[in-house]
Amino acid sequence: MTHNPILVLGGTGKVGRRVVSRLHALRAPVRVPTRSGPVRFDWTDDTTWAPVLDGARAVFVVALDGHLFTGPFVARARELGVERVVLLSGRGVDVPGYVPPGSPLGATHIAGEAAVRALDVDWTILRPGWFAQNFSEGFFRDAVRAGELRLPAGDGAVSYVDADDIADVAAAALTGPGHAGQTYELSGPRALTMAEVAAGITAATGRRIRYVALTPEEFIAELVASGWSPADARDYDTVIAPIRDDLDSHISDGVHRALGRPARDFAAFASAATWPEPGGE
Repeated sequence: MTHNPILVLGGTGKVGRRVVSRLHALRAPVRVPTRSGPVRFDWTDDTTWAPVLDGARAVFVVALDGHLFTGPFVARARELGVERVVLLSGRGVDVPGYVPPGSPLGATHIAGEAAVRALDVDWTILRPGWFAQNFSEGFFRDAVRAGELRLPAGDGAVSYVDADDIADVAAAALTGPGHAGQTYELSGPRALTMAEVAAGITAATGRRIRYVALTPEEFIAELVASGWSPADARDYDTVIAPIRDDLDSHISDGVHRALGRPARDFAAFASAATWPEPGGE
């Protein structure tokens, strides 16, 4: 394996692959394990942890949602000589009412942050809000393709953050000075309602995208009618709930603090994004 690499977990995901690209551009040695590739890593198999950590000098950690593996993993990383840890957490983990009590996802981030802060290494925590890329390559992509964002988001606004900004901050924290002990709350420079998002995508793509505001009950019923289980449909509504409760509209300064430049606006993201071809869901 490469000598003293930076280990990137989740290196094929929305943020991880962008982090890998930036590290390559910096000519930093990178190790990107996967569950089935030549460098194997599986969160649920701790015998795969030490081999990928062997010789690594820094680690970018994308936790396994709903599980409490981050603490044992970063402790093992420290034992094996890792000197820097950058954790991808989530916005709202310390905001009362944002994460439902007993939420496995909330527990993953809360416990993971506590474990990282307890390390005697250089650590940095990233707390991004909703990704702008959720509309172009995430779980809103099919709705954009269908031309309708049918969601129970009310008139709540979100300061969507570009995944490229998250990756820029991560790469800086993994390779540069001045980021140890920092928790960066990451957002875009302005908050948009779903109607404004739809208008922005319409302007960027030249085809009409509209927002249809649903009640939670209507949203859950539509999902169930399309084949979702009632439990999964309610869980999805719970994910959207902070938007309609307007808990995601605040602007954070983490991108500027970390990089010394403004965060990228949603309009710039929309103009540069690759959008799905129109069609039914």
